[in-house]
Amino acid sequence: METESQSQLSTWHGYVDWKNRPALTNKHGGLLAASFVLVVEVLENLAFLANASNLVLYMSEYMHFSPSKSANSVTNFMGTAFLLALLGGFLSDAFCTTYYIYLISALIEFLGLLVLTIQARSGSLKPPTCDLQAAPNVPCEQVHGAQAAMLFIGLYLVALGVGGIKGSLPPHGAEQFDEATPQGRKQRSTFFNYFVFCLSFGALIAVTFVVWVEDNKGWQWGFGISTFAIFLSIPIFLAGSSFYRNKIPCGSPLTTISKVLIAALVNSGVSRNSTSAIVSMTSSPSPPIPTGKEGGDDSNRKNVGSIHIPSTSLSFLNRAVSDTPACSALECSVQQVEEVKIVMKILPIFACTIMLNCCLAQLSTFSVQQAASMNTKVGSLKVPPASLPVFPVVFIMILAPVYDHFIIPFARRVTKTEMGISHLQRIGIGLFLSIVAMAIAALVEIKRKGVVTDSGLIDSAKPLPITFFWIAFQYLFLGSADLFVLAGLLEFCFSEAPASMRSLATSLSWASLAIGYYLSSVIVSIVNRVTGISTNKPWLAGSNLNHYHLERFYWLMCILSALNFMHYLFWATKYKYTSVKSSK
Repeated sequence: METESQSQLSTWHGYVDWKNRPALTNKHGGLLAASFVLVVEVLENLAFLANASNLVLYMSEYMHFSPSKSANSVTNFMGTAFLLALLGGFLSDAFCTTYYIYLISALIEFLGLLVLTIQARSGSLKPPTCDLQAAPNVPCEQVHGAQAAMLFIGLYLVALGVGGIKGSLPPHGAEQFDEATPQGRKQRSTFFNYFVFCLSFGALIAVTFVVWVEDNKGWQWGFGISTFAIFLSIPIFLAGSSFYRNKIPCGSPLTTISKVLIAALVNSGVSRNSTSAIVSMTSSPSPPIPTGKEGGDDSNRKNVGSIHIPSTSLSFLNRAVSDTPACSALECSVQQVEEVKIVMKILPIFACTIMLNCCLAQLSTFSVQQAASMNTKVGSLKVPPASLPVFPVVFIMILAPVYDHFIIPFARRVTKTEMGISHLQRIGIGLFLSIVAMAIAALVEIKRKGVVTDSGLIDSAKPLPITFFWIAFQYLFLGSADLFVLAGLLEFCFSEAPASMRSLATSLSWASLAIGYYLSSVIVSIVNRVTGISTNKPWLAGSNLNHYHLERFYWLMCILSALNFMHYLFWATKYKYTSVKSSK
């Protein structure tokens, strides 16, 4: 009996190792296991952003797409990659462990990058080169046919792989920590901070070294570096196999969500005895959630699995629990109803982060054009405007460890709480900083336009007598906002979501990014259409940025961000954490 009890205490309930054996508490999980994930994230994001950040140039100069088609192709590619994170998260929760989803996704991305590398290296697989200066009357031949098929097969294999990785890698790392202990929760919070740090580190290498290689040595070398990086990430990830604990998939979360919503709708139209309904609620099966150690103290676990009476919030979903369901396939337990309620409460918080990502998308286009019109020299060195993302990336890399090692410990001492700054407070800080960033962007554009007027260079292509470092201010504030919101949302979704839906919920962070990119294009189109009707001159139309009313557009984005922030405060103040520990 003692041997059996010790065996139970030594294993993680609901987790297995890479050989599908019960995970041991003294061997699997912890900081060492998570450190492999952090190294892999550097290489993975390097492989993705090395091409995505400069892809519009490749599409226009080598595949001969028009500027608008190039921009749309890149936007669609990046949006699709981030949206596919939902697929990666779903598969991790429903069928495979995050361990196997990462390996499969990395191989898919490797194949996609290999296809792009082969195409970039072979002249026969690309359109013929054209020189508009030597032959201005000869139009460039746009990529088509089998060449275009090869290009987009490679790109969307990469997008599929990136989506799977984004949906599986963050939850895989977060699963290595024991949320039943304060130390485990603090280590998990540190992991998410350093996950964003490593993501930024990979981006820094991508937008500096790899972009320089692509511009000066050839795109076959740029794609080759990305291919090698994602290939190298696979053995590094595998090296940590003996240390990982992998959560056992709990079945399709979408099936549970759909069943509860349909049952609540159908049962609302079916008359039932209220007394028997309550009996059903108190006797519904509630299997435990796989968190914590077998045979250990469960006092700190989330209690969704032990609830026998539905909560009063979102009470219309309680109709899904019935002793006389309209269909046996729609029979729901109280646990399932409460899990769906948690997801429903997370969605408004997720929706409020989309506006921030919309601002990020706008600044990544217009701010680069602003910088291109300014003096980009630093001493004798001329900085390419496309390197502007270095500012927020470096700032995030500085702020992430400062936040984790100084700001959070100070906040814990002041607030006397475990977290110091809660997840929702962190997201709120980021959304507020996005308002400040857009206001600064508007003020900087006003200053730039003033220099244009004073220097008489409104229709000139000459650089303006104003340094591009003015643009860095809006990047710094937006980079800070991105750190607070991305890390906060990743941890919020992971820690608050039911154990059976964690990977899918964490993927919402990337879906917010994708929707923000798509929404940014919609906002620009609406602004141009409305202002074109009212003034006969759209704010953001034409080839000369000096004729734009960009400052008005930035003020509009500032107002929309402020309204979004107030909307966020409404939902954040109403939200109640599923675990008391999460709010401390």
